[in-house]
This record gives sequence, C-alpha cells and structure tokens, in this order.
Amino acid sequence: MKDTERRQLQALSNHLRGHRGELLELWREAVRSDPELTTNASLSRPALDDHIPKVLQDFEQRLRAEHELEAAHVEIEQRQDAAKHGMHRWQQGYDIRETMREWGHLQTIVLCELDRYASEHPRLEPGVMPLARRSLCTLSMEGICESAARYVRLQQSTAASRVRDLETSLAGLQALENERAALLREAAHDLRGSVGVIANATALLARTEVNTADRNHFHDLLQERIRSMGVLLTDLVELARLEAGQDPPNLEEFDAAAQIRESCDLLRPVAADRGLFLKCEGPTTLQVEGDVVKLQRIAQNLLLNALKATQRGGIVVKWALGSETSRPHWTLCIQDTGPGFALQSASRLRHALKRATEGARDKAADAAAGRPETAEPSRAGVLPAASDSSSATLPSGEGIGLSIVKRLCEVLRATIELETAPDEGTTIRIVFPLRYSAGDSTRS
Repeated sequence: MKDTERRQLQALSNHLRGHRGELLELWREAVRSDPELTTNASLSRPALDDHIPKVLQDFEQRLRAEHELEAAHVEIEQRQDAAKHGMHRWQQGYDIRETMREWGHLQTIVLCELDRYASEHPRLEPGVMPLARRSLCTLSMEGICESAARYVRLQQSTAASRVRDLETSLAGLQALENERAALLREAAHDLRGSVGVIANATALLARTEVNTADRNHFHDLLQERIRSMGVLLTDLVELARLEAGQDPPNLEEFDAAAQIRESCDLLRPVAADRGLFLKCEGPTTLQVEGDVVKLQRIAQNLLLNALKATQRGGIVVKWALGSETSRPHWTLCIQDTGPGFALQSASRLRHALKRATEGARDKAADAAAGRPETAEPSRAGVLPAASDSSSATLPSGEGIGLSIVKRLCEVLRATIELETAPDEGTTIRIVFPLRYSAGDSTRS
C-alpha cells in the first residue's frame, strides 16, 4: 500500500470517528422506521445500540491498520463484537431475521457515508474507496455470520434443554404410572384374597353339618371381609377423586388439637384390644385454618397404618405450632414402636415419601440459611422398636392409605416426611400451613 493511500485511509477513519454519533442516529432512525422490525420498540437507546458503536470503532481501526497482522487482529475483534451483539439480540427476543435486517441497515448507512466522502474528496487515490468498501462488506459479512452462528448454537442449546426437561417429565410420569400400577395390583390382590375368603366362608355356611360355634365364626369372618372390601373400595374411589382434582379443600377456622384428639379417641379401643398404648401430646388448643375432613382422614389413615404395623408398645401422636415467623405452620407427628423397615425393601410409595422428606429438609435448610436456629426441632426422631422385626412387612392396604395421605397433603399444600430404620420405630411428620392465601380454595 502506498503511503498516500495509507494517509487517506487514516483521514477517512478520522472522518468516520468524528461522525460516529451521526451515523448511529441515522441507523437508529432507519431501524425504528422499518415496519419489519418490532422487537426494538421496547428497548432503551443503550439497549438498542448495544455493541454497534464498538462495531463502528472496529471498522475505523481496520481502515487505520498499517499492516496485515494489525488488520487480522481487528477482524478478530469484529467477529467477537458481532457475536456479542447476536447474543444480546437473542436475549432481547429478536428473531434472526430482525437481527439480519439491522445489520443491513448499518451497512447501508455506512456505505452512503463512504459515497458522500468520496464525492467530497475527488482526488483520492484509486485504491482507497474500493478497499474501504471491501472492509465494510467484510464487517457486514462477519456480523451476519457470527450473529447467525450464535443464534443456531443458542437454539440448539435451548432445544437440548427442552429435550432434557421432557425426558425428566416423562420419567416422572412413568414413575407415577408405575406407582399407580403397583397400588392397583396391591388392591387387586387384597380384593382377590377377600373374595376367596368370602367364597369359602359362604360355602361352609351352606353346609348343614356345620355346628353353631363354627357357623358363628364363619359368619364373623364373612362380615369382617365384607367390611374390609368396602373400606378398600371406598379408598380407591377417594384416591381416584383426589387424582382427578375433584376434591378441593374446604377451608375454615378450627381447633386442630380437638380434631386430632377426637381421631385418637375413636381408635383408642382398637389399640387397647391389641394391647397397645395410644398417647397424645400437644397444646390444649391449636387454632388453624384448613380442611377439617381432610385432616381427620390423614390422621385416621396414618393411625390405622401405625396400629397395623405395631405388635408391641404403641403410638404417640404429637402436634405443635411452628416457631418460624416467616413461614407460619403447624405440625402433626405420628410415631410408632413398630419394627421399622429398610428403604431398600420398601414399597414404591415409601420411596416416594423418602424423596419427599429429603426435598422438604433441603427446602427447610435453604429457608433457614442466615437465620438463627429456633427452638423447634427440625424433626421428631423415632421411638425405639418394641415389635418383632419379622413383622416388618407392609400392612395390607397400606399403599392405598398412604397414597391418599400423600394426595391430601398435596391438596392442602402440606409437606410429609418419613423417618425409619430397621429395628427402630417409624415416624411420619406433616407440616401444614397455618393460614392460606385468598383464592387457594373455597371457604366456609
């Protein structure tokens, strides 16, 4: 390159630098006047300009470059700034066509300025303006290519993320289907067993040679199995209603302590018949907002499961007001002295309760970060096991009952936690909101 051409290119660069503000304003006006561009309407001036001033500065530096190495360095900066501008436009919600049109307007504005400069300086060396125009074409090409490439990479990344989210959702759905299938198999097994007992008892009662004592025994057995089938069918219907969202909470103010004591009193004769204790521990009154019927159902199901799983010892039922002022809540805790169980051999539902427990504790830990420790313990612990470990099988129908509890807790926006181990008791702790926000459900 001749010295004269180099000096004239430097003069052109200085001219463009001095008119950079005017060129930016012309570009802004062209962008705002383009009916095909709508996303920019909500952007402030700094957000609209983004990296465009730096791109113009790169072009000016390219015209001043005195050797190829310096020019190559400037072109690298041009690509980087173009890529950053493409990223910004993606984040602002532009589609790729809008970004390309903006680059086109920039090229047109600068090209018109080069033509005006050439007409005002007719004595320029022949190679100056062609070089400037080629540099402008390179600038526009790099801007368009880098912006398009960044859009493609971001779209691929977004698509991959959506695929992962979809796979996670499908896996969760499959887990729910597996859980439901397991519950239905358990229910079918229990119903089939009850039907078999009823058929045998009915056949024996039809025999004339059966004595009165045996007849009374088979009659009682028949009635017990019929009641059991009725309870199981009722549970299945209730679970189906909950899963279908057909049983929203009916919120009202009530004394949770009185309701829990009433549930315990109803089942205390059952515990006494089995030689088990049933203790209640909590404040005399506990005014809360919630659904009385659903609370009673939760307490009843958990108590019945605890009674089925416990051979010796008994059950302790506790309730308390939470101490966190930022998240007002109250807790219901049911502990038994059953044999406990290992999660590796537990049902799918108990695994789900274990995962829910871990999630609830993680959230509690996050919420408590930076706050002083309160007097309320994070969990109630377990009672020593008093039952034989050979009885550590899951009680019949427990899956349906716990599924109902889990669904009821979801409806009431309560968290359920499970703690157990072999040769230790089992503790289930439920954390209920003390109050609900307006619009959560119907209110009495």
